[in-house]
Amino acid sequence: MSQSTSSPAGAEPVAQAHPHVRAVMRHLGLSLLWANIIPGALFYASFRIGNVWTALIVALTWCYGVMGWRLATGRRTSGLLWITALGLTVKTTVTLATGDTFLYFAQPAVNDAAVGFMFLVSLTSARPVVARLAGDFFPMTEEVASRPAVQRLCFRLTAFWAGVCMLKSFLTVWLLEHTTLSTFVAIKSVLTPTIAGLAVAVTLTVAFRALRSEGLLHGSTPATPLTPVAVTAQ
Repeated sequence: MSQSTSSPAGAEPVAQAHPHVRAVMRHLGLSLLWANIIPGALFYASFRIGNVWTALIVALTWCYGVMGWRLATGRRTSGLLWITALGLTVKTTVTLATGDTFLYFAQPAVNDAAVGFMFLVSLTSARPVVARLAGDFFPMTEEVASRPAVQRLCFRLTAFWAGVCMLKSFLTVWLLEHTTLSTFVAIKSVLTPTIAGLAVAVTLTVAFRALRSEGLLHGSTPATPLTPVAVTAQ
């Protein structure tokens, strides 16, 4: 006698791979907090209290300090934190080498273009950048990462963020050439978070839709139901 039923042995791994949207958002929020919000706040506060040199060194010290702490305690190092640290390292090195603080305002265009190019180049590899950063936002396993739908999602989001970075680079250069420095700072302080916010919203919308279709979020079911496992009663 045989009957179709789900194998209980796979219940625990499946449950672990189906987090709540709330948990994913919390994971994302913590990654952004450590890699972007705190370094940005430290930079701004240090700039107001001291100068651009102090701000650069304080923010850079935070990034490398956190990476060192995570490595020393065996925790996974955030890919976003590596990108932030790399950008700050380039800014600090160029600014200290030239002594020209104006370059600080121009460097984001170079950084964005470099990051965008890195995203584009990674599209030729088996694991584009978004696939490498996915663990910062979602509990990825080898099984999840190997799914064709997840691989397509990572490829498309990598191409999307390459375009976002190139757009930011172009707008920064255009503003520097066509506006005064005070106007540039005022517009950039609004334009940058607006573009980033819209890009994050698009990313989350597309990602959650794909994860739900694969049944990878809590309470969602895959678009293609899994084939039941046949268990033979003895």
